[in-house]
Amino acid sequence: MITDPLFYLCAIPAVLLYGIAKGGFGGNIAILSVPLMALVMSPQQAAAILLPILIAMDMMALRTFRGRWDRANLRIILPASLVGVVLGGLMFRVLNDAHIQLMIGAIALVFTLNIWLRRGEPAPREASRVRGSFWGMVAGFTSFGIHAGGPPINVYLLPQKLDKTLLMGTIAVFFAVVNLAKLPAYIYLGQFDQTNLLTALVLLPLAPIGVRMGFWLLQRSNEKLIYQLCYVFLFLTGGRLLYQGATGLYHG
Repeated sequence: MITDPLFYLCAIPAVLLYGIAKGGFGGNIAILSVPLMALVMSPQQAAAILLPILIAMDMMALRTFRGRWDRANLRIILPASLVGVVLGGLMFRVLNDAHIQLMIGAIALVFTLNIWLRRGEPAPREASRVRGSFWGMVAGFTSFGIHAGGPPINVYLLPQKLDKTLLMGTIAVFFAVVNLAKLPAYIYLGQFDQTNLLTALVLLPLAPIGVRMGFWLLQRSNEKLIYQLCYVFLFLTGGRLLYQGATGLYHG
């Protein structure tokens, strides 16, 4: 088990941020968790420690939203996400974190800038098998290595302007399936050693605290604010990931 106090100074807020996102408040803030923990360890180890905690959070989120999700969208994005997870596992030794960070960062920035610079209020989009399959696959792929599937799936879901609870419930189901699908590959790749599992167990009690905080905030925020926060966090995290990816490639 990790005993360094500096690690817990980074890990505790990282887990709480993920829990708040799983509870439905500003989902894109979750993407900050792995980079925060990566200040004191490798991103791969941070992702391995977080995965069991995320699965526990997913189960809580499913119970919290209790069937309030969009089944039409899930029928499109879930199969595609599993293809993305398989691709992520196959490419795990080939692509480094910097490549994935650059890709997600560019997607997030271009998408949010397009939304903000567009004149007038765009009409809500319908669910699309073509778009949903593409973004579902991208989200599964980017989620595999550094748990960064949020921006791609939001690029697909946010323009549909779903009810806030329906949106967050759909995202909760999506990542519950994706995170469970990652388990066999993480085990095969040797990511779950004794140190990582014991450290995850120590951090696990923070999971329900974060999820309940997120759901409490979601219920007390109006729908317009939730969407505005999603776009703002998507832009900020996109910029952060773009910077991290460029820095990683430069120093690599």
